[in-house]
Amino acid sequence: MAGSVRLIMAFHNHQPVGNFDGVFEQAYQDAYLPFLDVMQDYPEIPFALHTSGSLLEWLERQHPEYIVRLRAMVAARQTEIVGGAYYEPILANIPRRDRIGQIQSYSEHLSELFQTSIRGMWLPERVWEQSFAGDIAAAGVQYTIVDDYHFRSAGIPQNELFGYYLTEDEGRTLSMFPGSEQLRYLIPFQEPAKCIEYLRKVADMPGDPVILFGDDGEKFGSWPDTFKHVYTDGWLRRFLDEVRRNEDWLRVTTPSEVLDHVAPSGRCYLPDASYREMTEWVLPPETQKEFVGLTNAHADNPEWKRLVWYTRGGFWRNFRTRYSESHEMYCRMVEVSQRLATLENRSELTEQKRGQLNAAKTHLYRGQCNCSYWHGAFGGLYLPHLRNAVYRELILADAILDDVEDRGAVWVDVSIGDFNFDARQEVRLSNQRLQAWIAPADGGHIYELDVRNIAVNALATLNRRPEAYHQRILDWAKRDSTKETVKLASISEEVKFKQPDLDKKIAFDTWPRKMLVDHFFRPLLKSDEFRRGDGLMGDFATGTYEAFVRRTDSRIAVELRRSGRVGDLEGEVRKIIVMSVDRPNELLIQYQLTGFPRRMPLHFGVELNFAAMPGHADDRYFYDALGTRLGTLDRCLDLAGADRLSLVDEWLGLDVSIESSRPGGIWTMPIETISQSEGGFEAVHQSVCVVPHWEFAVPDDGAWVVDLRIVLDTSVATARQLGDVGQKQQRPVLAAASSN
Repeated sequence: MAGSVRLIMAFHNHQPVGNFDGVFEQAYQDAYLPFLDVMQDYPEIPFALHTSGSLLEWLERQHPEYIVRLRAMVAARQTEIVGGAYYEPILANIPRRDRIGQIQSYSEHLSELFQTSIRGMWLPERVWEQSFAGDIAAAGVQYTIVDDYHFRSAGIPQNELFGYYLTEDEGRTLSMFPGSEQLRYLIPFQEPAKCIEYLRKVADMPGDPVILFGDDGEKFGSWPDTFKHVYTDGWLRRFLDEVRRNEDWLRVTTPSEVLDHVAPSGRCYLPDASYREMTEWVLPPETQKEFVGLTNAHADNPEWKRLVWYTRGGFWRNFRTRYSESHEMYCRMVEVSQRLATLENRSELTEQKRGQLNAAKTHLYRGQCNCSYWHGAFGGLYLPHLRNAVYRELILADAILDDVEDRGAVWVDVSIGDFNFDARQEVRLSNQRLQAWIAPADGGHIYELDVRNIAVNALATLNRRPEAYHQRILDWAKRDSTKETVKLASISEEVKFKQPDLDKKIAFDTWPRKMLVDHFFRPLLKSDEFRRGDGLMGDFATGTYEAFVRRTDSRIAVELRRSGRVGDLEGEVRKIIVMSVDRPNELLIQYQLTGFPRRMPLHFGVELNFAAMPGHADDRYFYDALGTRLGTLDRCLDLAGADRLSLVDEWLGLDVSIESSRPGGIWTMPIETISQSEGGFEAVHQSVCVVPHWEFAVPDDGAWVVDLRIVLDTSVATARQLGDVGQKQQRPVLAAASSN
């Protein structure tokens, strides 16, 4: 007698917080809308659908008709709505209280919007740790979906993964569905007949087999070349037609229906894991290449295939060790979360302040969206607009918390603590306009600089670092230049380049691209040599500084000191950073170089980096002390005898001026990473590097001093905000006048 199988099809639609509106719209037109159009023609074929909160908010605002259609499909029992954490955070990347809070609040919203109960959740990027079971169950969820890879890593053989399992944490139980990796690679990339052939094999398994396909909805039209394949060439309709033709043994169902009618396969506890590719991406580049190389080299070895089930790559949290910038965002997010939780516990809060805390919580949750915190085959962390969006939400949350605490309109403050979780003390300077984090143990750099009224972290930079896929770029360039026709082992058939000559732009940084990075250079060093990383001397750029704080009611100064070496010379660098009430949009920095031999020639520079201000655009440009434009922000400048340079971003409404008490040279250069996304390899502008530098002989009194003034002017942005408020206030009046 022929067997049968239950097939669950679960689709996950997501766009990250901060993605461009045009990207949302394109994905809607290419994937989300046509998918619904096709599925409505097959009302007897049910499916489960998860939509991330950031995407759902956009759909509710821009395409409410989509919500209406989906609500009807839910009412007709064709669609099961799958919940999740509201703004798609990696659960391992947020505090436990926020895990439960995001899941609960999203279930409530979905239940109200679609008039249905929410029983399951999509696990973001299928990143799993066993303690999540208790948190998910505490949030009221009965099931979630991971990969069969997770179960195989626990030692459960593949032939026992056609069902679902129970797991438990502190007495709270959760049902776990293994998503089929085999189906992920078949659907929608192989012919429907091949998919049916595989499902037929599963149907012949003993018992009452269940198999789940769970993957990104963007594979159905939004990924490169998939719209033609899935819709124009009709893959999806052909697949659904095959399902119809085989309905006598192939039953398409939903997760909730399986929970209600099929017993669990057993109980299991899964190891920390995510989907297989993610465990590779998190590894350091050389380890990643070795791991993937071994796997590929033994792909046809049956013994290796059995062994590899018990091997795992890396642990997701180590993205924060691979990328210091991810760790910085994480630390900032945790700080905001802790501050919010402390304020929520106050009993004397008014109803108005409770409302403000709820608004701050929404911004915090949006700032936890996962895409900006990691990088693999997708742009993620490497995309500045996604990092900027995370910081924007966290800065907005922080500003609301200031209002709840009644900080007032004018103030200045300093805090000392381990803000970046490195067991060292950092210093935070704040006033009503700016907020700066200083790391004495790491070169005395400013590593975050928030411009608060436009919610921008001007230091959301990203270093250039080695990536395993850089070798593919270099191999491809080698093949092209030598006109080789043989296929190189490290080259994928799907190598795509968004710009030419990317292999020539691969470069790596050996110090953080932050603010107040102290450099000593070889005398007469040229700008192009510095851009290559040549001619640097001394140990000040990343050395440890001592820190001292002095404050008055209107002014706070942080003094940083370090004695070190420049070649055979010894001396001290002292820098004093001042933030004040009366000049709230300025940082004043004084450098004092002492202890070096008198009349000894030195070449000293201070590196400043500015993020959120891209190049390649006419409304982002440099100008000099006379107001003369010097080119867009991706231009390499080599100015002599200059005491001022300004950077403008008209779109942000931000004008940054760097003024020096001593004329000297100024170098500028764009910092561009060579990274990958689903669209191919590309150069991405990360920050503008500005280096004032001076060549001098140490004076007879032994002290060389220079003052820097960094002004972050947002008057254009403020005027624009006031104009927007005025327009909003006038609209009801105009509407009323037109109706009379």
